[in-house]
Amino acid sequence: MKIIAFGASNSKKSINKQLATYAVSLLDNAEVEVLDLNDYELPLFSEDKEAEIGQPELAKEFIAKIANSDALVVSFAEHNGSYSVAYKNLFDWSSRINPKVFQNKPMLLLSTSPGPGGAASVLSMAVNSAPYFDGDVRSSLSVPSFYENFDVKTGLIKNKDINEQLVNALQSLV
Repeated sequence: MKIIAFGASNSKKSINKQLATYAVSLLDNAEVEVLDLNDYELPLFSEDKEAEIGQPELAKEFIAKIANSDALVVSFAEHNGSYSVAYKNLFDWSSRINPKVFQNKPMLLLSTSPGPGGAASVLSMAVNSAPYFDGDVRSSLSVPSFYENFDVKTGLIKNKDINEQLVNALQSLV
């Protein structure tokens, strides 16, 4: 099984990328590729920009990565209650190439934040909108208070209950 994972943020210290990376490390017998949204930096989407430059190669590459995977693990950063601009821009360009961005792939959607809300607002938006873009959301999990529940030095979730919930959520992909 080939899994594509990424944190939906362009922060070089993204806690959501850390969470997505940790999640896929728990999978046995899976070929995993963790993407970095910094590798997909694109001009701000607009119809005018699309008419000027066409469809960017980086967006095509992103869509191809999804096409060549068996499942997706995405952890969403919450910026002012919504998607990060880096993710939303890549998504917008990708949806112009293939409106079915997620290509019927099984998905585990995650979110985390330093605070107790765990980016639950953006996770809810993602869970509700993914099916419109051919996403097969199998499970979702919000991890609150990232720095209290995740050991950044070891890269492991310290909270046993949250870790168990994550392990169970991952089972939905297989």
